Amino acid sequence: MSEHLSTDPYKGVRDFYPADWAKMAAMFAQFRATLAKWGYEEYNASPLERAELYEAKTSEEIVNEQTYTFTDRGDRKVTLRPEMTPTLARMVAGKRRELALPLRWFSIPNVFRYERPQKGRLREHYQLNVDLVGIAANEADIEIIRIASELLKAFGAKESDYIVRVNSRALLTAACAAAGLTGEAAKRYLHLLDKKSKMDPAAFEAARSSIAPRDPLELVENEAGASPELAHEKRALLDTIDALKRRGVGNAVFDATLTRGFDYYTGIVFEIFDTNPANPRSLFGGGRFDRLVALFGNDPVPAVGFGMGDVTFADFLETHGLLPKGDGGVPELYLGTPSAGDIPAAQAF
Repeated sequence: MSEHLSTDPYKGVRDFYPADWAKMAAMFAQFRATLAKWGYEEYNASPLERAELYEAKTSEEIVNEQTYTFTDRGDRKVTLRPEMTPTLARMVAGKRRELALPLRWFSIPNVFRYERPQKGRLREHYQLNVDLVGIAANEADIEIIRIASELLKAFGAKESDYIVRVNSRALLTAACAAAGLTGEAAKRYLHLLDKKSKMDPAAFEAARSSIAPRDPLELVENEAGASPELAHEKRALLDTIDALKRRGVGNAVFDATLTRGFDYYTGIVFEIFDTNPANPRSLFGGGRFDRLVALFGNDPVPAVGFGMGDVTFADFLETHGLLPKGDGGVPELYLGTPSAGDIPAAQAF
């Protein structure tokens, strides 16, 4: 007797039966309603991209270990998108002369990463991406972080339920330069710093000392002897955090260790963390990527945005009792007895 085919989905992905999809649809509907108030337009693109799109600036760990990449029958190297930001940059670069800046765009694509499935991590998930393209001033940074916070509040979250940690890649780059690190050495240090929270302190210190005799973080935290550029970047970041607090993001804090793993970030970076002990993790984050569009031969275009995965966000909502219930996919049915005068209209309907 031949074996029957398995009814299980591929490891790390999900099936959505009508009741399941109704919950997702309710979540997406709230995303769209909130972003419409801020004037953001929805876009989309194919999940298939040329692999070189990610090899240029996406995290080396993602490219080398987590992408679904294959060679098609035309001998082209193709990747299932692991994130949406490079696609956004490609689309903006492709119609740069036709698009009127600034752009306020969002998308809710499915993205793919070959990871070990665990709580909060799957091999395919949906990701809300929100981007503001064409404004270099920190007003754009403030708007994006306010939207990120507003999205959580739209589902009923309170500021005490999460914290917004903020840093600046420009500040970290200035700190690296002040500590004598440039080029590849600075890049190696930032990649190490991105892993610090998951490392034993002694192991981090040993790895750090092999890259930098003086820790750039010390210069950020203690400005004595720091360069004018470092002092300027730190003051600019603290001013932005103060502005966020004045404009409704009272839980924004400075975190000098925050880097975000992607190599394309150039300025402010941020992550939102759950404060509930039952779900102590990063929920989502983003930052500024002013040079990504220039990789396509265009002039640099300032841009800032974030990506929020549905799995970690749903975990947050469930932890705090805020998960939308949806309608279960059940059609609404109304019963009644029409009057004699209603019958012709009912028959016509």
